[in-house]
Amino acid sequence: MQVAPARADFAEWPALLDLLRRSFAYMEGRVDPPSSLGRMDAECLRGLAAAGDLVLSRDGSQVVGCAFCTPKPTALYIGKVATDAAHRRRGIARALMAAADDIARGRGLPALELQVRIELHEVQAAYDAMGFMQVGTASHPGYDRPTSLILRRSLSTP
Repeated sequence: MQVAPARADFAEWPALLDLLRRSFAYMEGRVDPPSSLGRMDAECLRGLAAAGDLVLSRDGSQVVGCAFCTPKPTALYIGKVATDAAHRRRGIARALMAAADDIARGRGLPALELQVRIELHEVQAAYDAMGFMQVGTASHPGYDRPTSLILRRSLSTP
């Protein structure tokens, strides 16, 4: 398994969109509001990647995991983290977070931050196991209740 930032000439946007849609499909009917991924296309993903760094996990030439890393003033925001179902429980998410640590460190940022939907307790537990701690909540526009937990962790020691 290889984990590294995407090369500048990365062009597998439709395949990446397919990976994300397959990986996020389990959320359908579980999260409210629905994931923004349903409104995205390959060009949207290209725009997300252009705002920061796209980290990929590959098994040979196949992309089996990803994380979009966007610099914010006090942390590197990690979004759209996905691992192909056939490759789960192999440490890919941890490797993606380690690569994000390196990116944050290179940008002089002290922490990683991400959001997890309130309903996804198993995802929260996975990030807890990686050292993330809840630091707040967030609400999607139009909602008067929290819809996501904000999780953060300080950078791991290199």
